[in-house]
Amino acid sequence: MHPADPRSNLWTHTVAPGPDYPTLEGERAADVAVVGGGFTGLSAALHLAQGGADVVLLEAGQPGFGASGRNNGQVIPVYSRHGPDDAVAAFGPERGERLNEMVAGSADLVFDLIRKYDIECEAVQEGWLQPAHRPSRLRGIQAKHDQWAARGAPVEMFDAPRAAELTGSPIYHGGWMHRSGGHIQPLGFAKGLARAAAGLGAAVHGDSPVQSLDREGDKWRLKVGGGAVRADKVILATNGYTGNLFPNLRQTIIPLRSTHVATTVLGDNVAKSILPGNHGLSDTRQALWAFRKERFGRIVTTSAPVFTPGARRRMTASTIRRLNIAFPQIERPEVEYVWEGIIAMTYERLPRYHELASGVIAALGYSGRGIALGTAVGRMMAERALGKPAAELALPALPMKPWPMHDLVVPFSRTMAWYFKWRDSRD
Repeated sequence: MHPADPRSNLWTHTVAPGPDYPTLEGERAADVAVVGGGFTGLSAALHLAQGGADVVLLEAGQPGFGASGRNNGQVIPVYSRHGPDDAVAAFGPERGERLNEMVAGSADLVFDLIRKYDIECEAVQEGWLQPAHRPSRLRGIQAKHDQWAARGAPVEMFDAPRAAELTGSPIYHGGWMHRSGGHIQPLGFAKGLARAAAGLGAAVHGDSPVQSLDREGDKWRLKVGGGAVRADKVILATNGYTGNLFPNLRQTIIPLRSTHVATTVLGDNVAKSILPGNHGLSDTRQALWAFRKERFGRIVTTSAPVFTPGARRRMTASTIRRLNIAFPQIERPEVEYVWEGIIAMTYERLPRYHELASGVIAALGYSGRGIALGTAVGRMMAERALGKPAAELALPALPMKPWPMHDLVVPFSRTMAWYFKWRDSRD
């Protein structure tokens, strides 16, 4: 089974039952149309409905169909590569610190929404760990810790013995923890956001891919197969699945396959020895090793994508080798599920926000931090659509910056995993 098939996705099989949302039929008007039913679009629709707007959300599949329902499930309130000082250097003291504040509070936003709307998604907020896979990586970890600690974040450093206690793995040399992080059943969270938004009056439509976006007088018209929406404002929240709906937007990000693997259910004693505090873990490798447990006792981890015949077999073998190194107590790990979603990377590894035309805004490029950051950015774009001045947003509105030779860069970028593995092996 191909990893993009929803049946290959662990979360498809463990999500709480919920309704499918109907295809849009006929014409209707709205204050705001949201394109995309992932975390960003669903959060935007929810917060717009909270603010009293008449909002229509259009999703090509069903809510959570894309990477929002096909990821590792870790909720991480930090940047993928940078520290908060880098955000200040990129955007200036005022805007950079505003962005840092949004990122720092992004995991709490996720878990607050889960509690407020009683979303069934196996939510665990026990913290996120980033252990060092080589001693040389401790310096970078210390710098990130210190920068976030200076801003009041609930972070702490730990040494190698403590790393072994926290992770259940003998391979790490110390690290840092962010206590507001955690993990969730991501498809369950997406479906819960959709239910909450619909409960507040948002019109949520699945199986409704938008075919065109055109200006008609003082409105925007979004054409769907069986109907259309005429809206004053439009939020584009398509991230790694961005197509050609708006010129050049697709070329501003690199869509990358993010591949994940789940073991069979482990025995209780073995499961209890791995991440015993139920933390999430993403280590310092650029070819990332990330681990967390789900509620039945499976280990969910990342896998480098392979683009050859027999890809699933090779991913399974490489994941078993990884698990044997990280958690030798498993002894004979077996793989049950292999799945993938598409994430959006920007050159700077920082999210980008665009005001594309009068009344049309977009944000994308979470670079692997989409659960927490996408949810927070969705709220930010809702605030903008409800009238908040652009100058007061956490992200500045930047001009689009398409990648040169984008269609050549995309396939080349898929080979970078091998380069990152080589880098990870060096000090």
